[in-house]
Amino acid sequence: MEKTVLRVQLRKLLSDLTSAQMQESDQALFHALLSLPELEQANTISVFWGITGLEPDTSQLIPQLLERGKTVCLPRIISDYGLELRRYTADCPMARSTFGIMEPTIECPLVSRESIDLVIVPALCYDRRGYRLGYGGGYYDRWLTDYTGVTVGMCRDLVIQDQLPSEDHDQPVHIVVTENQVLRF
Repeated sequence: MEKTVLRVQLRKLLSDLTSAQMQESDQALFHALLSLPELEQANTISVFWGITGLEPDTSQLIPQLLERGKTVCLPRIISDYGLELRRYTADCPMARSTFGIMEPTIECPLVSRESIDLVIVPALCYDRRGYRLGYGGGYYDRWLTDYTGVTVGMCRDLVIQDQLPSEDHDQPVHIVVTENQVLRF
């Protein structure tokens, strides 16, 4: 219940941002992310396709990663609340999921969990311990359970929390970047 109330409050805060404020925030988040040595060292990176008005517009980040020679993967929802990662290229066919999020189709090559060096994990917000408030499906918490690479979250300074409610199955990230800081755990 506490997470549900918090999601409503945070969505309201984020929806009050203007388009210009969102774009400025996105650019600062991407700059911080692209400056991470962990990202520089990574060859294969999983990124999410940002939800308009809530998450950073990663459609602007993905070309920057490709220009740096990174292999980029995007999540695709599969049955039983699961995720798989598919390689993204400029000609990769994309489709809207049942949640309205753009995701690669099955024509895009499947990428194994073991070959992914760094995962950028989506969230409504993060706390200062690396825990995230997602959207309630648990897709990433399940996928990250056996993942051994680096995990990174992007969080607007406006919504970062000191401490989010967390449960045993919640998977914190290793790094959170905001417009003005990098938090490591």
